[in-house]
Amino acid sequence: MHELSIALSIVDVAEEEMRKNGGTQVTAVHLKLGVLSGVVREALLSAYGLATEGTALAGSSLVIEDLPVIAHCAKCDAPRAINSIDWFICPECQSPISDVLQGREMQVVAMEIQ
Repeated sequence: MHELSIALSIVDVAEEEMRKNGGTQVTAVHLKLGVLSGVVREALLSAYGLATEGTALAGSSLVIEDLPVIAHCAKCDAPRAINSIDWFICPECQSPISDVLQGREMQVVAMEIQ
């Protein structure tokens, strides 16, 4: 379950930022999570609860924004949302797509600090 190590890393980053900004408690951490990141959303949420116990993030929420897969279609010369991660095919022209523009991310984008 690598989600626990990811959650522990999020806690470390959040506590460091909290100290830099003079806060005493983090109430929420906002995360962008791509479909292709290899992270199971539910497992990360569960691991986050464990990782925050006894820290300044205890009781905080992990707010996850799920990012779809966006890829560039060479034939259409345009970015396209991929409908299925099993088939990387342009939804407009049905051409195969391999140039992924979005969907691999896992990024802390904001924190709510008291």
